Amino acid sequence: MAYESIDKLQKALANKVFGHTKDSKKAAGRALGTLVEIITYYLLKTWGLNNQISIEKGLEEYGNPDITHNVEYSLHPIVRDSALTIPKGGKAITSHKILKALEGTQFDLKGFQPKSNQLLHNGVLRNACTIATSKTSILLCSIKTESKHSLELHIYEQSRKPYAMFECKRVGVEDGMKKGPQTIEKAKQGAYVARAASSLQKIRTDSGELKGIIYKSDGSYIIKPFVDLMEEVISSSDRELLRRFILTVGVVSNHGNWFTSGNQNKEMKVLAQSYDWLLFLTDAGLAEFIENLLFKPVKEYRPVRDAFLASYTATKKKNQFTKVQMNIEADRLLLKYFREHSADIDQWFNVIVPKDKSISILKSELDELKKKDWTKILL
Repeated sequence: MAYESIDKLQKALANKVFGHTKDSKKAAGRALGTLVEIITYYLLKTWGLNNQISIEKGLEEYGNPDITHNVEYSLHPIVRDSALTIPKGGKAITSHKILKALEGTQFDLKGFQPKSNQLLHNGVLRNACTIATSKTSILLCSIKTESKHSLELHIYEQSRKPYAMFECKRVGVEDGMKKGPQTIEKAKQGAYVARAASSLQKIRTDSGELKGIIYKSDGSYIIKPFVDLMEEVISSSDRELLRRFILTVGVVSNHGNWFTSGNQNKEMKVLAQSYDWLLFLTDAGLAEFIENLLFKPVKEYRPVRDAFLASYTATKKKNQFTKVQMNIEADRLLLKYFREHSADIDQWFNVIVPKDKSISILKSELDELKKKDWTKILL
């Protein structure tokens, strides 16, 4: 790694990009948090999950739907999808324009309420763009292909009930401190949502063994060692086990906050016992992303750096480098980079839990959940 630590990298980012701000290190720390979210998003897209992703949707607590929590990313079953070609024309591609074009197709919009989002505006793309919603589903749109005069759009309807969720946690370290002062609070927030999301719940025995319990609709239940039961649910076709199940995945970064001397801090232990899967984005992985795409990109990837810098100048007009809004050329290049370096990027992550599992197993579990017959399961 070109920098001794993420702290050194944060200071370099503060000097190079955020020198105009009142607290450059804090601004750089917030940007690093955004980068963790962006890396996670493009990782999921590279895994073939583009149409399953929703961003910052409210997640109902299991058995307590009056309480919802917005999560970074949730993965949803696809109810139906279609392709639509529209002319480019004008500065913006709005949800109104897309829905109007859909009226002349066989894609039934009965029961949907339109949203006022813009899929594309002045070269800035809205990721996982919601164009309409109904009581049971969400209608989204993404750009499939582009030509000189037209766009081929992918229209897809997601079930509101997700089968997996991802949350990203990063807290910066202030000068003179050993770790971020809000780190434990961030950990507790993430742990609460992870524990409240799914029908597969965690309990401890008197000896400290982690068990899983899942209830069926008739009030009966299954109790087994947690990882065994989680794997059984994922591989199952049993509606009773799957209909309220949500695989919970956490992504954390920055060793200064979550580890000491190679051992897990209390904060990491709180997260590790709460999420089904906990991934650690390594210092080396985050530094490689920043070096190759933001600090010293080859000529082909300079538009990525340009979009990043344009989002953080003193005179910025609009942020175009977040998980929600991304410069369209930067989006294309990020996808290209992640696809071409997928094997290396998988190595950016350490699996904290489940123990002795690899990220390839997580990918296969998500793929297995994606392919299930959710139409029957969610009846």
